[in-house]
Amino acid sequence: MTASSPLRAALPGLARESRGLVLLGLPLVGSAVAGFLAHMTDIILLGWYDLVALAAGTIATSFYFNIFILGAGFGNGVLPLVAAAVAAGDETRSRRVTRMGLWLSAGFALLTLPLFWNTGLIFRVMGQQPEVVALAQDFMRIAMWGLFPWLGVNVLRCYLSAQLLTAVQLWVTSGAVVVNAVLNYGLIFGAWGLPELGIRGAALGSVIVQTLTFAALAVYTTWRLPEARLWQRIWRVDGSAMRDVFRLGWPIGVTALSETGLFTVSALMMGWIGTLELAAHGVASQLAALTFMFHIGMTQAATVHAGGAFGRRDQAELVRVGLASILVALGFAALVVLTFVSFNHELVGLFLRAEDARRDFVVIIGAELLLFAALFQFADASQAVALSLLRGVQDTRIPMWLAAFAYWCVGVPAGYLLAFHAGLGPAGIWLGLTAGLGTAALLLMLRFWRHGVRIAPPGAAHV
Repeated sequence: MTASSPLRAALPGLARESRGLVLLGLPLVGSAVAGFLAHMTDIILLGWYDLVALAAGTIATSFYFNIFILGAGFGNGVLPLVAAAVAAGDETRSRRVTRMGLWLSAGFALLTLPLFWNTGLIFRVMGQQPEVVALAQDFMRIAMWGLFPWLGVNVLRCYLSAQLLTAVQLWVTSGAVVVNAVLNYGLIFGAWGLPELGIRGAALGSVIVQTLTFAALAVYTTWRLPEARLWQRIWRVDGSAMRDVFRLGWPIGVTALSETGLFTVSALMMGWIGTLELAAHGVASQLAALTFMFHIGMTQAATVHAGGAFGRRDQAELVRVGLASILVALGFAALVVLTFVSFNHELVGLFLRAEDARRDFVVIIGAELLLFAALFQFADASQAVALSLLRGVQDTRIPMWLAAFAYWCVGVPAGYLLAFHAGLGPAGIWLGLTAGLGTAALLLMLRFWRHGVRIAPPGAAHV
């Protein structure tokens, strides 16, 4: 069989595969957007309540999110394992790796409790104001109890996605957004007979909603998949399954943390330039993050399809999944580029009060940065797709090193040099982001097409 045979075999079903990815991925996109809106709602409510509470909530939720995405690697590691098991008809394997994903998530949450309890010390070392530190620590000492339920939600969502059950995730997550907004408003402001707890109310409300969401998905899995017997004898440890989840999961978590760190350092460097520049950066980053929710949902779908092809050892299908994922991601990226380029001033202006005397300056800077956000859309989409495909074929450790190199050895230094030594200022930092994401896209795509597709040898599906 020639090297081009898998490609020729993949082309006839490309349109069908693309439609399948979109149909599976759109509910996941909606779930990701809903989660993003829940976070935005909390920040908006705290801003209405008190500016010090807003500052404390901002740094606390940022710290919480970084811990969460590290631990979420175990749930994300469950996704390709269950997808491959489902494709192979191995229900026992599917059940065991999901249970071990929950075990590892619980262990991770337990280990982080001392860190959460002492975040006040960390925030003081970071140079935050005493009143901000006090409120942020209060928030974290309540929010820490929601980490396991939220990690558990991630595990169950990945399990359901691998079972092609994505619509329920959209409905449950959307309902959680509404409950979160109502409950947090009541607990923050003391409405509807609830106590006025301020930032503590935001933390308590989030913990309650996270726990309810986990319970809802647990009940659904029991009702919808009774034959899976997911919760029976859940206390039994399966060493082999746990090793597999850990082996795939921790590199996924570290990779996600590395990418988040790239944007965090970029924000810190922007703060060195000026407060208004940092505000403009924050607006542009929020818009870019909102569009990235599409890629989060679609790449989960790509992991499921790639994992299924891997489980069946069907190389032609794996190539087809890769091509379709790239086409869908780049197609959406093109729409985002068109939107950002055409309406950059208007989009940035939505985040700013019309009567603010500094509005025009921030809009000018933010609109310029949004053009750079448009520039890196294709790179960001490509690296996200490549990572998802590699996860589908259970290749996570080498991609972790490739991504970390691109983010930290290319992206951060390039941003610093271009901003402060080449005199490009804010634009230089975003060019650095583009360089880091572009390098990651190149290295990870090469990894998948040179190595990932060969994990499933041609013709193995028929053995």
